[in-house]
Amino acid sequence: MKLANHTKPGIFLATLVSAVVLAVSAQADDDHAHIGDAVRELPLFDAHIHYKQPAWARYSVKNIIELMDSNGVAMGLVSSTPDEGTIMLWKYAPNRIVPELRPYHDDAGSSNWAKAENMDAYLAERLDKYPHEGIGEFHIHNLDLSDEPLFRKVIGLAKDRNIPLHVHSGPEPVRWLYSLDKDVKIIWAHAGLGEPAAEVYALMQEFPELYADTSLRESSILGAGDGLDPEWKEIIFKFQDRLMIGSDTWVNSQWDNYSGIIESNRRWLSRLPRSVAEKIAYRNAERLFNRKISMDLIGKK
Repeated sequence: MKLANHTKPGIFLATLVSAVVLAVSAQADDDHAHIGDAVRELPLFDAHIHYKQPAWARYSVKNIIELMDSNGVAMGLVSSTPDEGTIMLWKYAPNRIVPELRPYHDDAGSSNWAKAENMDAYLAERLDKYPHEGIGEFHIHNLDLSDEPLFRKVIGLAKDRNIPLHVHSGPEPVRWLYSLDKDVKIIWAHAGLGEPAAEVYALMQEFPELYADTSLRESSILGAGDGLDPEWKEIIFKFQDRLMIGSDTWVNSQWDNYSGIIESNRRWLSRLPRSVAEKIAYRNAERLFNRKISMDLIGKK
């Protein structure tokens, strides 16, 4: 290329280097290339599955595992309303399902479960009977400090078994639970769902042991352009060791669209370096639940 007479070689070289850097930056994060299409080689751990009673007639346990197979989901964390749904799935495919105990049953639902009579006895009985590896996902819509005695019992049940609580709430209930016991294990469902990214960052920074699943956050993470949303990108890189993906199959329409939901998760994972994508796809779950997760599980029970 011939330089114009008024262009100094040093300026031209600096401009050329800058252009190259920008081009490389568009394809990489933290000096590592995006995993791209190779994301499809990764097994996934779906950290937010429900197999609720309305799904039983439309989707058999065989159908659910086939859906997981067809989407490369090697394993999943399952809670259900009622708990029998989780147990049916776990009995059918014990190597694919990590069961957790949801408190909801009979008349006890998301808004009143903490007020239900003998809730602590119900939880203890189910935990003794089946190998649940978490308590939740449960909601704390409005923090009521009078529920402290029950939550202390719930935390005790979890700590006795070294299992996490899976909590759907805003930041303050999570802070409250840690104030009751600083060593309680918590997975923050949906990473707070409606909370702004700044609040998510602040809570994850405040509690270095807090995990979060990103179910229902796919659109926010992907953002409007070809890259990740800048605020979510910061969260993902900063807390890459404590995030897991999820589908949240809370209604049948989520099962109907399961392939699309999993595809949207692979889409944002594809924009990460392989080492980071692997952690969020399955390695963090391996560590949290002491499992070995691989594509070898696909097609098996």
